[in-house]
Amino acid sequence: MMDSLSTLQAIFSSLFRVVAFVFLRVIPSRLAQAALPALYLAYLSTAYLSPKKKADTGDDPFRTILLSLPASSPRLRRTNALINGILVLMVIEFVATPFLDPATSLTFSRVGAVTADSVKITVRSPGSNTTNQLLWRERTDADPQLPWKNGPSLSFAEEADWVRTIKLTGLWPNTPYEYALADTNRTITTGPFSFNTFPDSRLPTGSHFRFVASSCIMPNFPYVPFHGRTIKGFDMLASYLFPEVAPMNPVPPAEFLLFLGDFIYSDVPVYIGDNKEAYRRLYRRNYLSKSFKRIYERLPVLHTYDDHEFKNNFAGHGMDLPPFPNASDAYKIYNANANYDSLNDQHYYNFRYGDAAFFVMDTRRYRTAAAVDATMLGETQLAALHNWLSHANGTASFKFIVSSVPFTSLWGHDAASDSWAAFPTEKAALLEAFHSVPNVIIISGDRHEFASIEFNTPHMHIVREYSTSPLSMFDIPFFRTLRMQSNDTVPRTRNELVATEEGPVYVARTDQAPKERVVKYMARGNVKWSSFEIDTRNLTRPTLRIELVIDGKIRYREELIGSPVKLQASNALGAFVTTGIKDVFNRIGIKPSRWF
Repeated sequence: MMDSLSTLQAIFSSLFRVVAFVFLRVIPSRLAQAALPALYLAYLSTAYLSPKKKADTGDDPFRTILLSLPASSPRLRRTNALINGILVLMVIEFVATPFLDPATSLTFSRVGAVTADSVKITVRSPGSNTTNQLLWRERTDADPQLPWKNGPSLSFAEEADWVRTIKLTGLWPNTPYEYALADTNRTITTGPFSFNTFPDSRLPTGSHFRFVASSCIMPNFPYVPFHGRTIKGFDMLASYLFPEVAPMNPVPPAEFLLFLGDFIYSDVPVYIGDNKEAYRRLYRRNYLSKSFKRIYERLPVLHTYDDHEFKNNFAGHGMDLPPFPNASDAYKIYNANANYDSLNDQHYYNFRYGDAAFFVMDTRRYRTAAAVDATMLGETQLAALHNWLSHANGTASFKFIVSSVPFTSLWGHDAASDSWAAFPTEKAALLEAFHSVPNVIIISGDRHEFASIEFNTPHMHIVREYSTSPLSMFDIPFFRTLRMQSNDTVPRTRNELVATEEGPVYVARTDQAPKERVVKYMARGNVKWSSFEIDTRNLTRPTLRIELVIDGKIRYREELIGSPVKLQASNALGAFVTTGIKDVFNRIGIKPSRWF
């Protein structure tokens, strides 16, 4: 029988190992972070004070090591101590890497906002004397050696962490291009990188394209030793988007990635502090990741932020108080400047791809504390959203509203105070507006789970929400907080086919439907993203296909047939001329600098 100290040693050692495993591989909670040093010190103390067995009593090696039992064999005692020591070093590496990895050598280039005639390109080139020349040209199979055209010259400043974002204009719609970075002698040093301009949204011809959405990444989680910059979700996403073998059923290539927030975790596993350089360091670390590089060098990435770019459950109250200034500085330099233009230094924005319209909300900067008149968006952003919705109503088949936090109120726990559930008055007013417009789709993240949600209404259009996360972070392994439907109901009328003596006829029947209900719920998985395929080539049958991928495998598919939308007439040049007008201009020597 073990004495009391030996028993305590085994208990403390076993608990330390379990908590370390949970912290490194399951969920890096603050509770585990606090418990680990206490448990390890308790183990060391009891191991030092416990009497050592002087004779080898034939300990079972497997049981002794598995349960961290005191042993008479010095070799087994050393093995137990070594295992615990290695776990300590792993925890230290995981916690310290965000502080010790400056990533100052980072150089990168990526594409952000793309329109029918422009593109934003972000470049980082550290060094006070660095000047790059941007070169660009159309990418054609007929003439792959077209001469390079000079774009802007790029100079870099330490104040912006050696990052510069420029806008290249005068491009043609729906056209493949490539760009490269060169020195002052026009010798290419980086690239070329490819991108496609978007189709002209003024042409009422329908669209067929795909994009991907998800949120929440943290390098090297679940933890693997010496992989501090690996982001598993981006590696899986790259294999999904750019497979080596073409799929049996080809789909349109992805046009962009919508990243819905928590691009960095400033407070996991520990808070880095309200420091401008500390926030920038986390962004540099992610961009230096070879995993992320596989995505941003081949696919435009559009961002919004959520709370962990600042601090857990951040609410700005519209006052830009700390940590907003330092945190938003890094976000703006690395992510926001490459987004679509917005007015007056705002971080919400909208854009179009063909006949699909997008509004990306800022759900953190203006949100107030819980109250009867609480707001998440603030007065100015709310007005901008309503104006956008009014315009998109007759000019877009699908309207995508992007929220970093779920719109549904079915999630519980901290979602009750951190998601739209905490803003019922504003949510209800918005939902009424959404129901009045056909084909409104809400895309959200944050919860580290997937849910497809249906919002019902008596006489107007149904609204759908797809909440997907994390892209590369912990899932929620221990408990579930999502209710399957709301208690509130609304009357819904449906046509039911009934057999009569005169033959089958449709009869209208009314029943009660929940205001909010879950269509599909899938919680587990450290890596999740949703792919959205929009097909409006038949304007009388606009179609949205959703594909959910979990840990690299397709786990769920859904298809929505939207309401037909009669798009308003266009005044775009392309609506009245053939698609070959550009070639005609080129052949007769006319090279217009922009799309009319």
